[in-house]
Order: sequence, then C-alpha cells, then structure tokens
Amino acid sequence: MKASEFRDLSVEELEVKEKELTEALFNLKFQHATGQLDNTAQLGKTRKDIARVKTILAEKQQAE
Repeated sequence: MKASEFRDLSVEELEVKEKELTEALFNLKFQHATGQLDNTAQLGKTRKDIARVKTILAEKQQAE
C-alpha cells in the first residue's frame, strides 16, 4: 500500500493493520526458511509497509 492509503485510516485501523502485517512477515520468513517462498521481494515490501504504518501511527499519536 502507499503511504497516502495508510494516512486515510484511523489510529485503531492502523494498529490492526500493523498486527496483520507483522503476522504476514512472520509467515513469509517461515516460508523463506523452508524454501516455499517464490517471491522473496515480498519480504522487503512487507517490512517497508510495517515501517510506513508505524511512522504514520506515530505521527497521528503525536498530533493528538
């Protein structure tokens, strides 16, 4: 997702999205370790999405 799409979400939705992405990253790492992951670029994309969510979440919490 793009940062602009994350900015449209509320704080609660961002927290849920962060949890979902963290679980997805765990699953991707597990698949990579067992050799089942075909698209390894998905690891980096998911990590960057987590960073985007955390950044926007911190901005929104600081604004409140």
